Amino acid sequence: MKMSMLIRRFAGAFVLASLLLAHYHSPYWLWFTAFVGLNLFQSSFTNFCPLEIFLKRIGVGRDAGSCCASSPANLAAPK
Repeated sequence: MKMSMLIRRFAGAFVLASLLLAHYHSPYWLWFTAFVGLNLFQSSFTNFCPLEIFLKRIGVGRDAGSCCASSPANLAAPK
């Protein structure tokens, strides 16, 4: 799975979870929603995303995230 798709899924899940928590628990959870939105906004300009760094460190998305990754058929072909 591509890293950008993973980050979008996490961001969407965080926003939805914080909205549910704000509705049923405390409106202070909306600060978390604002944090996620602000982080998405700044990463579009700076290309810095803490979630991407964390996911890379734990090894998620390392194998299938690149459009230039070699397929197993290309690896088996003689050179």
